[in-house]
Amino acid sequence: MSANLPVKRCVAYCLAHRFNIDVLARALSESSLIRLIKGALLVEENDTYSVILGYGAVVHWNVSPERQAVIHRLLLANAEQALESIEEDHFTFTYDCPVTRIVEDHIELESSDPILMFALSQGMAQSIKLASFETQALRTIENTSYIPKSLADKGRINISRREIAKIRGQLFLTKSDIIVNYDLLDIPEFFWEYPEYEDYYAIAAKYLEIAPRTEVLSKKLETIHELFEMLADEQNHRHSSRLEWIIIWLIAFEIGMTIYDKVL
Repeated sequence: MSANLPVKRCVAYCLAHRFNIDVLARALSESSLIRLIKGALLVEENDTYSVILGYGAVVHWNVSPERQAVIHRLLLANAEQALESIEEDHFTFTYDCPVTRIVEDHIELESSDPILMFALSQGMAQSIKLASFETQALRTIENTSYIPKSLADKGRINISRREIAKIRGQLFLTKSDIIVNYDLLDIPEFFWEYPEYEDYYAIAAKYLEIAPRTEVLSKKLETIHELFEMLADEQNHRHSSRLEWIIIWLIAFEIGMTIYDKVL
């Protein structure tokens, strides 16, 4: 990093499950220069840039914390299911470097081309969305870790059928939410039309380890699926056992009534 180049700040956030991009485009166009690019917004304000992705992520380039707070309020006002725990990732960056690269969370940009920053932002936004998926999957696994432990220690799951049904529902929601949005981690459609910028996206995707982290997330989803199947088997077993006992008691009742009739 050259000491002569001013260092600026870049921050990526995941704030919600989804943003209403069309409404945000109309609202932001009143005060800022915006470009709607393949379902994402590039917002320019006095040499600062914000890239807003429809899947609930935003990347700010040289945007002051005060302005970030203003934009975030607008984003959350037009968001679907805001996150309880906001994910964020911080970087620094400089312009006019020999090549574009990322070293120890510092981004060296060869120019101030907004589309170059937009391309890098695609990888950074995917990374922060992936972090949200990772947190969601890990929290679900941790919150239900007592279930396989109980099964290993006691040979049974000591919770009610109603509670099992609720946990299965939560596991299904977590798994389906991630799987439905899994394609967000693919190479964005933007680079189909602008292949000359795909190398910049690849720089961010490689540095942020999106591919290996996606594989790890797949393993966590397998764990959630196995836990879901385990609870389904337990629920079915309890239902079958209940039916068996009902049948046993009905047979016993019928035998008792038969003996009663014969004795009388």
